[in-house]
Amino acid sequence: MEDDSIVNLYWARSENAISETSKKYGNYCYSIAYGILGNIEDADESVNDTYLDAWNSIPPHRPSILSTFLGKITRRISIDKWRGRTAKKRGGGEIVLVLDELSDCIPSNQNVEHEVEAAELVQLIDSFVMSLPPMERRVFICRYWYFDPISEIAQRFGFSQSKVKMMLHRQRKNLLNRLEREEFL
Repeated sequence: MEDDSIVNLYWARSENAISETSKKYGNYCYSIAYGILGNIEDADESVNDTYLDAWNSIPPHRPSILSTFLGKITRRISIDKWRGRTAKKRGGGEIVLVLDELSDCIPSNQNVEHEVEAAELVQLIDSFVMSLPPMERRVFICRYWYFDPISEIAQRFGFSQSKVKMMLHRQRKNLLNRLEREEFL
């Protein structure tokens, strides 16, 4: 089913929206969640939470690229779950839950200047990533967006692990140079 049709199912509040999303993007979302969490049950839970979040977000939001929209949701949920899991290991699980419950009541500690700087940083990083040759861009995104292990990236692209490590090292160095040149650091 085409993405526009799936989004229209969400707008019509049809339960088929979830099943069609699962058919088309279930494996994609699962691979993102599992890459971050490394746990089958947590990854499954994150994917199910992604469907719920999509259900609650569409409408009013109408995503132009459904895969990116779902990927961002899955990534955010999985990272939050990972943070919660690691906080519990440190004995801070309850405080994470309390702060999460209060997040709608407490004003943001960000000011306009910080938000503008954050937006500029995002734009600068996007520009950097888009300037990379296509293969290097794909490696960069696999590692730093999807959190893929270096061994998996090497296998996917037919590179040695040392080549992937060197490529990522050079990319990080170039990004750092770009941030310094733009006087961001």
